[in-house]
Amino acid sequence: MSRFRSPPAYQHGSARKTGVLLTNLGSPDAPDAPAVRRYLKQFLSDPRVVEIPRALWWLILNGIILNVRPKKSAAKYQSIWLSEGSPLKVHTERQVKYLRGFLHQRGVEGVEVAGAQRYANPSIAASLDELVAKGCDRILVLPLYPQYAASTTASTYDAVAAWGAGARNLPGINFVRNFHDHPGYIAALAASVREHWEKEVGPPDVLLMSFHGLPRRSLDLGDPYHCECLKTGRLLAEALGLEQDKYRITFQSRFGKAEWLQPYTAPTLAELGRAGTGRVDVICPGFVSDCLETLEEISMEGRDEFITAGGKKFTYIPCLNERDDWLHALTDLVQSHLHGMLHAKESVSELVAARANALERGAKQ
Repeated sequence: MSRFRSPPAYQHGSARKTGVLLTNLGSPDAPDAPAVRRYLKQFLSDPRVVEIPRALWWLILNGIILNVRPKKSAAKYQSIWLSEGSPLKVHTERQVKYLRGFLHQRGVEGVEVAGAQRYANPSIAASLDELVAKGCDRILVLPLYPQYAASTTASTYDAVAAWGAGARNLPGINFVRNFHDHPGYIAALAASVREHWEKEVGPPDVLLMSFHGLPRRSLDLGDPYHCECLKTGRLLAEALGLEQDKYRITFQSRFGKAEWLQPYTAPTLAELGRAGTGRVDVICPGFVSDCLETLEEISMEGRDEFITAGGKKFTYIPCLNERDDWLHALTDLVQSHLHGMLHAKESVSELVAARANALERGAKQ
C-alpha cells in the first residue's frame, strides 16, 4: 500500500482550474466543553503556537489546561455564538462567497474559491482535497491574518505542507504572506472608523487599536509580527489624521506568566478609565472577522475594565467582516497574486480534441 494518496480520477479534456483558499484560525464546532476541549488540544499542541519543550508542555496542557479551561471558554463562546454557528466561521464562509462573486463580476474565469480553518472544520486538508477534486492544479493560499506571525501564517503553511507531503500529484501552490499595509485594507479600516464616528457624532478621546498578543520572546527571536502591527496602526492613524496622543496601539489575549508584547490592552483600558477618559473607541485591526477575541474579550471584558475603572463611554468598532470596501480590497489582493496562475481559456473544440488525442493513445477516460 502506497504512503501517498492517489489523485481523484481525471478525465482527459477537462478544463484546468485555479483554486483560491482563504484560511483562518478556527473555533470549536459547538459552544460546549467537549468541543472546546478538542479545539484547544489541537490548537495548543501546535509547536508554532507554544514554543516550550514538548514533554513539559504536554504535562501542563493535558494535566491542567485541558481539564480547567474548556468549561470556562465554552461559556464565553456561548455568549457570542450565532444561530449559524461560530462567528469566525460564519464570516469566513461569507467572505468566500463574496470573493467568488466579485471575481466572477470582474471576468476572472476558471477559479474555484474555498475556505478552511487551521484548527477546526473544514480543515485545510479537506478544503485542498475539495479544490483538487474540482480540477484545480494551481492553488493560491491566503491566510486571513493581515500581519505575519510564525504562530499563525507559518502554521498555515505547515498545514499545507503536511497535506502535500501525503499527495502523489501536487498542485502548484502560491502563498500570500501578509497584507498589513495593503492600501485597500487600510482604507477599509479607516472608512469603518469614520462611519462609526458619524454615528457617535464625532471622534473619541482615544482610539485604541488592539492587536492579538504574542510572547515577547517571539519578537526577540526575529518574528516580524510586532513591527507589522505597529505599521498597520501608524498607517491607520495617518489615514484618519490622528495626532499621536489620540490613539494607542496595544496587545491583548495574554496567556501564561511570561512577558508578552506590550503595552497590554486590559491594563491600558483600566488606566484610561482611571484617568476619567470620556470615551474610548476600540478597533482590532489584526482580525478581519469578529470572533471570541473581539466580541467577548474586547467588547464585553474590555468594556467592563474601562467602565469599572472610571471611564465614561466605551464603544467597539466591528471587524471588517463583509464590508463592501474590504471585500473589494480582498478581491484586489487575490487578483494581484493570481498573475501567472490563471490558465488560458480553452474552447470546447480544443478540449474535445485533447480528450480524443488522449484516448487514441491509450488513456482510459
